[in-house]
Amino acid sequence: MDGWLTLAPISRLTLPYALALGLIAAYWLWRVAGEARRRWVPRAAWWAVPGLALLWLTPLTDVPALFGVGAALLLLAEFWPGAFRPTRERPGWAWPLTFLLSGLTLLGLVAAQGGTGVSVTAALAALLAGLGGLLTAGLFPARRPASRLPGLEVRFGRVRRPEWPDLSVTLTERGARLVNVSSGPVRVAGWSPSGVNAWLRVRDEAGSPLNRLAAGQSAFLPLGARAGGVRVWYVPEGRGAKAEPRLFSADWTPPAYADSRVLN
Repeated sequence: MDGWLTLAPISRLTLPYALALGLIAAYWLWRVAGEARRRWVPRAAWWAVPGLALLWLTPLTDVPALFGVGAALLLLAEFWPGAFRPTRERPGWAWPLTFLLSGLTLLGLVAAQGGTGVSVTAALAALLAGLGGLLTAGLFPARRPASRLPGLEVRFGRVRRPEWPDLSVTLTERGARLVNVSSGPVRVAGWSPSGVNAWLRVRDEAGSPLNRLAAGQSAFLPLGARAGGVRVWYVPEGRGAKAEPRLFSADWTPPAYADSRVLN
């Protein structure tokens, strides 16, 4: 039992061993930062903090089993399927700052008054946990603002057909060219070929999505030879209460049936 209570001086920690633990801690922080950018927060990954603490304590105690337990916790933190979990809410700042300040305070007391290996280990563990929490909160992407043009609400909501259309369409060899012929920009929510229950993104000639068409700007609508029209849902910008969802409709005889068209 004495071995559990008697601690060796901190000088028993060799420099290569301390550097190895420092590299493991740096890798863990790097991984936490990377996962935070993907909106994933630590879960079982937090076991790395007590794992590193036990590895730090191993040379200072007469309990070699601490090394095995610490290594097991590190493996758990690294390879457990639930090491990180996705979330929509940004983690808080309060507890990481508390751990960080506690660790710094404890290190300051150890430096001023001296301390045991346990106190140094506790301070370093608190610092590591605080840094991990701060990285998670600081690098977590800000919540994207709610779209002012919700696609489903526009698609299945009430829309009106303008008396004078804000858009025009011209057939091309590969589809149709949509042009904003109004005097101001419009926000396009989506489009669909006529007679098809679809909801497609409006894109430019290069295939990049377009959420907004400036006055005179055009977009590309890929259509087949049997397509007989398009439907485009949009909202004019900068028109106050009149900026309500609108539906642009255009119909024509499909090129594939042009030879069989009958004029009345």
